[in-house]
Amino acid sequence: MRPTTRLLTGSALAVAAAGLVCAPAYAGDTDGLEVFPSSVVPGGQVTVSTAACGAGGTAAAGDASAVGAGSFTLAPDARDGDATGQFRVPPSAQPGTYEIAATCAEGGRRVTGDLVVTLTSQRQPVHPRGSVKTGVGGALGPDPVQTAAGVAALAVAAAGGTWLLHRRARGDGI
Repeated sequence: MRPTTRLLTGSALAVAAAGLVCAPAYAGDTDGLEVFPSSVVPGGQVTVSTAACGAGGTAAAGDASAVGAGSFTLAPDARDGDATGQFRVPPSAQPGTYEIAATCAEGGRRVTGDLVVTLTSQRQPVHPRGSVKTGVGGALGPDPVQTAAGVAALAVAAAGGTWLLHRRARGDGI
């Protein structure tokens, strides 16, 4: 019993250590450029914000030329003090991941964030249609021969198990 306890304890410790080692890198990172939505279709509106330009959110110059949108301005937001700006992805943008950048007016600090351009909108849910083929269904599935073979195999296993239990109960051994 003791080796099983050690095995389970060791496994639990390994899982806990892996969780600590693989913690997400963005958990405490607030100095980057936040891109919302992070995935957009061509022609969509994108909002970016950053807290990296200092307390009070000084202005910043945004650069979305990688996706073909050109430059835009990030202005201080009165609510939370972040510098916030918007741009529109051109309808001719190709699918892919693009780097969006902003340079703070004070200090010249440059921050970046990623924007993914897709051809389909992620906001519209896809509803399933038709039946789900799980293998569970009528007694006579798509192949009656396979069904009969499965029933026969179960019958042989049940008969063999009953015979072994009967011998064991009589004391004949296995």
